Amino acid sequence: MNKTQIIDVVRKAGFSKNEAETAVNTFIGAVIDSVKAGEKVQIFGFGSFDVKERPARVCNNPKTGKKIKVPARKVVVFRPAAPLKKAAE
Repeated sequence: MNKTQIIDVVRKAGFSKNEAETAVNTFIGAVIDSVKAGEKVQIFGFGSFDVKERPARVCNNPKTGKKIKVPARKVVVFRPAAPLKKAAE
């Protein structure tokens, strides 16, 4: 399912195309803004988005085999809620 398909699902609730698109974009923007601020986003029954710090490490370059330093960085982690996990079974 992509963003356009999600907008079509929201339209089934009685919204116009523009209203549905605005609602979906507003939701996505709110999640992005919260993640940027380092906040955890929890959606009951769906899952949670969180920001984790990945430490610096030394890895091997797969092409050359040389060791390279990978700097520390922040990554977004998604943890599905139990109903979403069960739906995938």
